[in-house]
Amino acid sequence: MDDIEGDPKATTPDPARKFLVEAVETVVLTLLIFFAIQTFVVQPYQVQQESMHSTFEPGDYVLVDKVTPRFAGYARGDVVVFNPVHRATCDGPVEESESEEPFIKRVIGLPGETVEVSDGGVRVGEAFIDEPYTHGNATTAGPDAARWTVPDSSLFVMGDNRPDSVDSRVFGPICERDVIGRGWLRYWPISTAGVLSRPTY
Repeated sequence: MDDIEGDPKATTPDPARKFLVEAVETVVLTLLIFFAIQTFVVQPYQVQQESMHSTFEPGDYVLVDKVTPRFAGYARGDVVVFNPVHRATCDGPVEESESEEPFIKRVIGLPGETVEVSDGGVRVGEAFIDEPYTHGNATTAGPDAARWTVPDSSLFVMGDNRPDSVDSRVFGPICERDVIGRGWLRYWPISTAGVLSRPTY
């Protein structure tokens, strides 16, 4: 017979081709896992503004937690990263974008609360809050005191560097739906790396 059954040349795959297929599968799976984690779990963020000095400096890297806020919500003192956009209502579409880059600020006022800002400090409801993390004494965007009532599904946010921060004093409360997540861990520079703690008021 001329035909030889079970010819090893016909059944054994090319080692180089097998390695290439496995390498491609590994890379694709790794990318899918990476994008899934960044989309739904944590996202790296590089601080670019001076508005959180001296809590954060430009060039610091922070991991943003996108999971726990879905279940526990946000609290006063949380550091949040958000897309600075303008909506007529928090249920409505984006009308205008203030910046192409996300902002990083601290949550000061929660839904339903009244926030009053003056050079004497920040009053939430009837009491001034203690803010040891702030840099500089100026707290208003202008010379006079200002007062806001935070709408539902919104947050009043301010930068820790009060004299040099564009925040809710300028553009008003932000919608929770525009918040990317809560700052969880600073991982660069190594000298200041660590989990970000929420202040006690």
